[in-house]
Amino acid sequence: MDDADIGREQARLVRLAIVRAHLELEDVWLHFFSLGGDVGAMEVEAYLHHAFVLPRLQRDLLAHAVNELIDHRPSMKAPYATDISEAETSSNPAGDDDAQES
Repeated sequence: MDDADIGREQARLVRLAIVRAHLELEDVWLHFFSLGGDVGAMEVEAYLHHAFVLPRLQRDLLAHAVNELIDHRPSMKAPYATDISEAETSSNPAGDDDAQES
């Protein structure tokens, strides 16, 4: 796989990560820029849609920015029974079992 193919696949996967994490492109670009990215928001968007080529360093910096933003988002996790009972106790301190369930 040559660098152009790698760049296209990287763009596809970075865009997928952005979509799945519900990140705003403006936030992605701002973080990318704050890390030293040197292309504009329009170029980043064009790259993500395979209409512009970024050098490898800029692609990796963009991926790093996206990964950092994803790491700072709260993640959804499956709750343990104690998580549920603690949440119920804190939302219903009187222990009222007749509380309406949704």
